[in-house]
Amino acid sequence: MKKKALDPSIPLEKQLRDQIHNALQGNFLESLIAELNTYSSDDFWRTQMEGHSFKVEENIMPRLFNIFTEVKKTLKFDGKVDFYITGDSTVNAFSVKSRKEGEPHIVNVNSALIELMTDNELRFVIGHEIGHLINQDSNMMNLIYFVFPPDTAVMPLMLQYKVRLWQQVSELVADRYGYLAIPDLKVCVSSFFKMTSGLNLSDENLDIDAYIKANLKHLDYFVNDKGMNLYDHPADPVRVHSLNLYATAESQEKLNEGMNDIITALLKLYTGEEGKYVAQFIASAGLLVAGSDEEITQEEIESILDSLSRFEVFPREYLEEIGKKKPKQIVKYCNEAMEYIMKTNPGLRDSMLVYLISIVIADNKFEEREVSLIYSIGTALGFQKREIAEAFAVQVQKQFIPSVDSIS
Repeated sequence: MKKKALDPSIPLEKQLRDQIHNALQGNFLESLIAELNTYSSDDFWRTQMEGHSFKVEENIMPRLFNIFTEVKKTLKFDGKVDFYITGDSTVNAFSVKSRKEGEPHIVNVNSALIELMTDNELRFVIGHEIGHLINQDSNMMNLIYFVFPPDTAVMPLMLQYKVRLWQQVSELVADRYGYLAIPDLKVCVSSFFKMTSGLNLSDENLDIDAYIKANLKHLDYFVNDKGMNLYDHPADPVRVHSLNLYATAESQEKLNEGMNDIITALLKLYTGEEGKYVAQFIASAGLLVAGSDEEITQEEIESILDSLSRFEVFPREYLEEIGKKKPKQIVKYCNEAMEYIMKTNPGLRDSMLVYLISIVIADNKFEEREVSLIYSIGTALGFQKREIAEAFAVQVQKQFIPSVDSIS
């Protein structure tokens, strides 16, 4: 009996999508963009495709047209789609959701990809692109680019990491749709190989089973060390393993369980142990300093989260988890992190002290207990009292602004 296809969605993708959408005030901006589009006939992509690409139509190119429409039918995607081929030497394809109701979506395939892929491999690629349409990924990208136009606006670091992670996980979801279009793991993996290498497998005699096994060794590099890469597409070892899990998992539960290592790798923003202990220091020491006056302000929390976001994709969840510990446990975490950092990279102590001072300045109040704790931790980091005072003075001149409350 044929195995029932598993749900192609990934919970982390939905979680990230919702967070980004809410952060960008998506409901309002989407209505605003729709209103602007009502009065605009400008459609860059359709103009580009119609003017510079070849439109695949049944009476002109029936073989490719039938492959493309067959995939669309297999994935039960009812929206209209115009398929194009662009003369381009890069092995690539992309999809664009229509901006106006009733207008066809766009799927473009570069000529180099057409020449390299077999018909079944092409089915995987087209399934992947239609998967992006089904998941409405371009809607999210339109929203992001509206608020942060490329090369003109700087996105906050915390949001940058989440957007990049969402892009990577959405690619894994689209890969699953590619598999649903042609449920043959070897075909899907050979597509990855061709897109990465640019080689035609007919001359290379590649053993796909051996390639999948070897891929696990490459995956270890990302899971155990390097973690998240700097691109909007996940590394090929991650994609191959993720798709292998989807194709072979016996249940949704087993699939989600198997994805844990991949999710862990994608969530990493640091390499080695040092990043782990720096994040631990930022959270625990930050909470100790902020809470030393028995009142943790929103400004102090935001200051901690800003620093923590360089090491954790979900800094608030990480901070809340540390915050649930008893005070003695938080002190232990702080001391443990300081001990490790001072032993392995004592050069970080200056930035550690500056970070703690920034927490005190965050709410524009200098509480005696907070300041006293800074001197205590600073001494533990090996600073003289005068050095701590000098560091304080520099940061006060850089950051301190009297609150409106205090002068009104």
